[in-house]
Amino acid sequence: MLPDFLMDSSGCDSSVVPELWQIAQVTGRLEFRGRIMDTNGRNVSASPCRLKLLACEIMFREFCSLVASSKNRVDVEFLSKGLHDVGRAAMSSRIRQALEAVNEREYDAILLGYALCSGGVVGLEAKSIPLILPRAHDCITLFLGDRRKYDDYFFANPGTYFKTTGWIERGENLTQALPGALLGPASVDMSLQTMIERYGEKNARYLWEQLTGMPHYSKMAFIETGIEPNDYHEQAARNQAGARGLAFDKLQGDLSLLRRLVDGPWDDDFLIVPPGHRIDFSYTGEIVRAVSEP
Repeated sequence: MLPDFLMDSSGCDSSVVPELWQIAQVTGRLEFRGRIMDTNGRNVSASPCRLKLLACEIMFREFCSLVASSKNRVDVEFLSKGLHDVGRAAMSSRIRQALEAVNEREYDAILLGYALCSGGVVGLEAKSIPLILPRAHDCITLFLGDRRKYDDYFFANPGTYFKTTGWIERGENLTQALPGALLGPASVDMSLQTMIERYGEKNARYLWEQLTGMPHYSKMAFIETGIEPNDYHEQAARNQAGARGLAFDKLQGDLSLLRRLVDGPWDDDFLIVPPGHRIDFSYTGEIVRAVSEP
């Protein structure tokens, strides 16, 4: 069976992705810009894939480590973690600007180092090359390596706030949404400045603290992914938990999902958005889906 990016509801249809894709008439493989790919999206030719990665800086250390050891040539651009604070529409707009600045003639595909992130990736379009992103509600899944593992832990330990090296170094004052949650106008789908303009500074700062602080958390969990240089980040998380009166837990992370994003293969754990399609919500276990542009 051919990959999702060559399929539509009626089956295999190479017209979905015009001249960029050619179905090779050999044992279920296809040719993409001179590279032979198997039906799982794995590059089985001698040439490495040329990939552009746009990622949240929360995953800076993890992606730097993975890209350094990747067989593919991956150019990385990190976007500010502050995008989480500006609301869904502004976040999507900023990522779209970064996408439009990519010279797509230099790459085979664009990787998105993002999860659904409260809908921040919804509406992003693939132009002349595919977009590829993991199927996950938020980045905690990416650090744990499996969305089922995240769901199992979260629902067994409700009220847990997660920490990683990136969340400690770069993620202070960011909000973590519940699995599957969509932030709307009654939550934090606006910036602090917008709240001040709408509600006045005193009221806005109170609302911001309630929505982005930790009044509903009972535990802090540090996810160790194996790229930590020492125990500094774990101890920082322990200290923060103690200062806030939270229980502490340490979890073993798993970077296999991020590694597969960088290296392939791109199986059912990933969404491959064909040229001429955009990312949309999926209200099933898929989390995100690709829909054709009107």
